[in-house]
Amino acid sequence: MPDRPLLITSDPDVLDDLVRIGLTAGTELQVAPDVGTARRSWAAAAAVVVGPDVAQSCAGARLPRRPGVVLLGDDLDDAGIWQLAVEVGAEHVVFLPDGEDWLVDMLAESVEPSRQCGQLVAVVGGRGGAGATTLAVALAVTAARSRRTLLVDGDPLGGGIDLVLGGESDAGLRWPDLGATRGRVPGAALTEALPRRDDLSVLSWDRGDVLRVPPEAMEAVLEAGRRTCELVVVDLPRGLDDAGRIVLSLATVVLLVVPAEVRAAAAAARVATQLAPLCADLRLVVRGPAPSGLSADEIAAALGLPLVGFLRPEPGIDLALERGEPPGRRGRSPLAALSEQVLADVLPAGRRAA
Repeated sequence: MPDRPLLITSDPDVLDDLVRIGLTAGTELQVAPDVGTARRSWAAAAAVVVGPDVAQSCAGARLPRRPGVVLLGDDLDDAGIWQLAVEVGAEHVVFLPDGEDWLVDMLAESVEPSRQCGQLVAVVGGRGGAGATTLAVALAVTAARSRRTLLVDGDPLGGGIDLVLGGESDAGLRWPDLGATRGRVPGAALTEALPRRDDLSVLSWDRGDVLRVPPEAMEAVLEAGRRTCELVVVDLPRGLDDAGRIVLSLATVVLLVVPAEVRAAAAAARVATQLAPLCADLRLVVRGPAPSGLSADEIAAALGLPLVGFLRPEPGIDLALERGEPPGRRGRSPLAALSEQVLADVLPAGRRAA
C-alpha cells in the first residue's frame, strides 16, 4: 500500500488549505517544507501536491518521474505555469478554490482506489414476516467470519436491525447521522465509525423520528462499503422508496424470501413484479415449514425465479432473536448452512478475501 499523500510547501496558507482538503478526502498528508525533505517520500507517496512556493526548486531538482503529481497554481494569468508543470513532472495544475472538489476526489482515490470489488446482496421479504431480516443478518454474520462485511438496514420501519444483533446500545453512527452524506465517502473511515459486532460493521436506525434515507446518502454509503468490504448485505422493505431503488440498481444479487405457503407465494408474485425491472439478478429463497406440502420447486416455477435454496425450520430461532442472539451464529444451523450456500454463489472463490 502506498504511503500517505505528500504535500511539498512551506507556505502556511497553502498548508492550512491542503490539510483541510486532505481531511475532507479522509486522509492525513505528509508535509515536506522543501524538495530535499520531500525526496525521501517522493516515490512511495500515494500522490504528490507541489505548492507554488516550491515549484521552481522542484523543477530544478530533477526528481524521478512518477504518476499522481499535482502542481498548485496561484495565478490564473500566469501562462508559464504549464511549462513549469512539465518541468516538475505534474500531470495536473490546480487552482484553489475552484479545483478543491477535484483535488479532494484525487487524494481520496490515491489512498482508496475505486475498485468497487465488493459484492452487494439485498434481501426482501415476499410478504410481511417472511424472515428477510433474519436471513440478511445470518448472511452478514456468516460472511464476517472470514470476510470484511457491512450490514445495512434499509428498512426505516423495521425497528432497527441492531436489535436482531443485540447491539442497540453499541456506540457508533446510525442513519440519522449520515443523512446529509453526499459524494465520495472514505470507506475505511465509515466502517470504523459504525457499530461493530465482532468483525461485522452495522449501519442501523436509532429509535428517533427520522424515517428516510436520501438516495444520495444511500448511494454514497454503499459505494464506500463496496470499496472497503468484500460483502455488503442490505435488508430492504417490500415498499420501496428512492433509496431502495438505488440499492436494487447496485445489487449483485437480490434474494426474495418466501414462506412455503400459497398466500405467501401469491403475495411474493406481486413483489417480484416490482423488483425484477430494477435489479440485474433476482433469486428465490423458500422458507419452511410447508403446511400444505407446497415444495420450493413449485413456488420457484410459479414465480419464474431461480431457486437459491430451501430454508428448513430452525427450532428456537424466535426466542434467540428476542434475546438479541444473532441468527447464523451457530455454524451448523439451517440459517448458517443456507448462508454459506448463498455466499459460495455470490462470492466466487477467486474474489474472496485471502
